[in-house]
Amino acid sequence: MAAEIAAASFDEVESLCDRYEHDPRKQVRKAVEVARRRHERERLERERVRGMYELQRDLGGTGVVMGVDEVGRGAVAGPLTVGAVVLPDEPLIWGLDDSKQLSPERRRALAAIIRERARAIGIAHIEPASIDAVGMATALRMGMAQAIEDAGVEPDAVLIDGNPVHVHPKERTIVKGDAKVACIAAASIVAKVTRDDLMVAYDEEYPGYHLAQSKGYASEEHRAAIGEKGLSPIHRATFCGNFLQTMRLF
Repeated sequence: MAAEIAAASFDEVESLCDRYEHDPRKQVRKAVEVARRRHERERLERERVRGMYELQRDLGGTGVVMGVDEVGRGAVAGPLTVGAVVLPDEPLIWGLDDSKQLSPERRRALAAIIRERARAIGIAHIEPASIDAVGMATALRMGMAQAIEDAGVEPDAVLIDGNPVHVHPKERTIVKGDAKVACIAAASIVAKVTRDDLMVAYDEEYPGYHLAQSKGYASEEHRAAIGEKGLSPIHRATFCGNFLQTMRLF
């Protein structure tokens, strides 16, 4: 019986706990206690996610609401990647959150669910040479515009993480929106998993830069490799100048 309680789903656990909370067996009572704590954690988590969907509707209305977010803005190698996602109102995707708050395994599992359930997904990559040529602000607008177009639907509202971008006439920006709004969180997760996979592939193409581990950010090992090997074709030269200059001084 203790094993059955431990394995019970969220919808089953409450009735099982009510039934066995006075069971004379110590093991069963312990299982009930643990299950009640687990159920309460899950209840609070589901309440959090429902709040993300409610805010999405409050901000975007009942039409086609698209969430947009980027990853890789601060990296020194690899593209800026932008995701755009339209989620259905039902079923809710439990566990949605800012991609940075999730483990790689959890991100990947959620990305698969999002791809299965989303009404539309768009992805755009702005390559390092373009970032060097136009600067990050313009690159961000380019990426968001391309991701919105790649989604293939006309949004009634575009909810964007961060500050105003002026990329779409129906945009609305929300600071830390990737932790507050369901469709923005979904966009952040899909963009992060897509870009991480790309950086792992680049690690094989440009070995020695620790791209699979650093994902293109300026880790100590990555900076040291640049100092030894120079820049590869996927490095952002305008982002690497300062620490390259510092290395030359020594």
